[in-house]
Amino acid sequence: MKTFLERLAAGETLVSDGAIGTNLQTLGLGLGVPPEEWVMDEPEKILALHRAFVDAGSDIILTCTFGGTRIRLRESKYLERTVELNQRAAQIACQAAQGRALVAGSMGPTGLLVEPLGELTHNQVADAYAEQAAALEQGGVDLLLLETFFALEEANAAIDGAKRASKLPLVVSFSYDQAGKTMMGLTPSQVARAMVPLGVAAIGANCGKSLEEMEKIVAELAALNLGVPLWIKPNAGLPRMDGDRSVYDLTPAMMGEAIARFVQMGARIVGGCCGNSPAHVAAIARAARQRD
Repeated sequence: MKTFLERLAAGETLVSDGAIGTNLQTLGLGLGVPPEEWVMDEPEKILALHRAFVDAGSDIILTCTFGGTRIRLRESKYLERTVELNQRAAQIACQAAQGRALVAGSMGPTGLLVEPLGELTHNQVADAYAEQAAALEQGGVDLLLLETFFALEEANAAIDGAKRASKLPLVVSFSYDQAGKTMMGLTPSQVARAMVPLGVAAIGANCGKSLEEMEKIVAELAALNLGVPLWIKPNAGLPRMDGDRSVYDLTPAMMGEAIARFVQMGARIVGGCCGNSPAHVAAIARAARQRD
């Protein structure tokens, strides 16, 4: 299989996967249980979800390690097995991919603020992401993904750590869920201009609130013409609670229609975040491949 960078250079539009957490909830993951713990406790269910995304048409699947830094796992029963957990998650995803898809090592925010706004230092954050990136690479991933970030201070530290530990391509994706800005008030343009000079392989947006807001974000990023591919992974709308379960109401057809527009606007890697099932990914894949 061609590498991530080779496929981008060849002009392909690549399809990522859907949600990990919300899909695992439908398989029995309890409220408040970190999905990462199922890497150790229910690996067959993680494997089955990965395989469902590959079968749906994903070119890239994400490891179940969004909260897999030592800092984020501070209250998990697997804190002292952080490296092993990340390695195992990568191995499970690679087993599911079996040469049919690339595997991206997912690395989400720590959940804490970085100096000068919080207590974490730049070096503490960089060390945590260096540890996670090294473990994911050892497990066999093809690229690394920093996703759902909202602050430049944490992203800069995470990039420092990841690049210290690994030479794999690195994608950075922020979440703009505050009227088109991140929780810290950053616009897509501000983020992109800060991230692109750091040598990332792609930049983008994931999660968020609505497809309409994501379309504005895609337009803003595409208009910058900064010379890096765009990674776009929107939610299937806003969740509503059905008992103790989050339900997302956008249908696969709705997601497919939106992704077709995003690809026309310049998105090069597309998928779905919260609420996107394998059926949503299948619709996304059909829409994305109309371009090719």
